[in-house]
Amino acid sequence: MTRIAVVGGGITGLAAAWELTRGGAEAVVLESERHAGGVILTERRDGFVVEGGPDGFLAAEPDLQQLAEEVGVADRLVDQLARGSSLWTGRRLERLPEGQAAALLGINEIAQEDLSKGFRSFAGGMADITEALAARLGPVVLCANGVTSVAPSRSGYRIALTGGSVLEAEGVILAIPAWVAARLLVGIGVEVARELDDVIYHPSVTVSLAYRHDQVLSRLEGTGFVAGPESGGVVRACTYASQKFPGRAPVGFVLLRAFLTPGDGDPGAVAHPELARILGLSGAPLWVRAFSWVRGLPRYTPRHAEHVAELRRRLTRLPPVAIAGAGVDGVGVSACVRSGREAARTVLRRIGTMQHV
Repeated sequence: MTRIAVVGGGITGLAAAWELTRGGAEAVVLESERHAGGVILTERRDGFVVEGGPDGFLAAEPDLQQLAEEVGVADRLVDQLARGSSLWTGRRLERLPEGQAAALLGINEIAQEDLSKGFRSFAGGMADITEALAARLGPVVLCANGVTSVAPSRSGYRIALTGGSVLEAEGVILAIPAWVAARLLVGIGVEVARELDDVIYHPSVTVSLAYRHDQVLSRLEGTGFVAGPESGGVVRACTYASQKFPGRAPVGFVLLRAFLTPGDGDPGAVAHPELARILGLSGAPLWVRAFSWVRGLPRYTPRHAEHVAELRRRLTRLPPVAIAGAGVDGVGVSACVRSGREAARTVLRRIGTMQHV
């Protein structure tokens, strides 16, 4: 059986591995962290569902929903409850037109038509899908196995791992951040891969705060608010998590998720006073959970698509290798699924062609 190494065990890599196994190949997922899932990180505590990464995906995009059907968790899909958002001006909350919140946050890649159809998620949080994928793939997902180098070999590629061991594979899929993929590809002589360093990953700091319902003195309308540039605070936006999707907090409780401007200080201690002023919160939060991503959401340069297309043309000269993920094909969760599966199909086609030469 043909062995394909998938470097990276986030949603992109897991989707790629799933597609490879469906195509009859032996997939081996190499993940440097101790758990699969990447930036999809869900914690469940005392009836709360707390997201450390994305909390949902565009309902208009079918890729993730199709994957959920295939791995048996489509019954876990949930629809967005509340709609609409507000702008915090520094003095009051004002309702925003549909889609305006994304624009204010600098998210311009999503079409208005897609935004109008809302978002979906999973009953137990976004990790429902990555946990299901990892469980279905089983022992082929190797965590705590980072990749230090990739080199061509007689059979395809020789992959060096952090522990000193080596893996041989006929093909490779790089489902990792752009700057890591660039380093590995330059190491095998693909100099044009240096242009992936143009992808800038902005830092992300979020903090989830739990309250009793009676601590929230004002009415929460819609899914949350975005802070205007004149507001002068550190809270850039806030999602009313327990109001956006079902099951995020027990009855009688409220879960908020604030997005902060990176800076010094404890995120919870910084966020709570500001949220208390904006939303009329009484007393301290029951608990706080902060997540910090030094390199969070990628942003592309104007010539990004051109650079990726040229890189992919160069990769056709090598034994089967493909790139995938948010660093190359779009930042949404569904985009990552689509990218990973297409990378797997590309490698499978090339393997099939080589076997018939």
